[in-house]
Amino acid sequence: MLLVSGGHERAHYAFVVATAAAAIGRAVTLFATNQGCHALTADLSAFAAADAVLATRGVAGLSELRSAATELGVRLIACEAGLAIAGIAADLAEEVEVAGVVTFLEATRGGQVISL
Repeated sequence: MLLVSGGHERAHYAFVVATAAAAIGRAVTLFATNQGCHALTADLSAFAAADAVLATRGVAGLSELRSAATELGVRLIACEAGLAIAGIAADLAEEVEVAGVVTFLEATRGGQVISL
């Protein structure tokens, strides 16, 4: 899964697809770059308002989905260059690794890549 956008809608759906795929036994790597890296930060308060709306409708929010993704073994990678582009320093969630495109391509070798 390649997440480029920093908007809630795309980030949320990236985690919906990632957790669903992991739940049915697929190996999943979520690689966030540029503004998409915001979905991998420790502080998800920028997404709180949208998540609150989802909660009123009985839908899991981004923080819940990210926790589920971690529990299901989804590999979370923040692009090193993308972090610099987005201006994100060292405030990533604990379960996130920092790597480059080569690591992502190797992780998805022979698999399917979805871009959001």
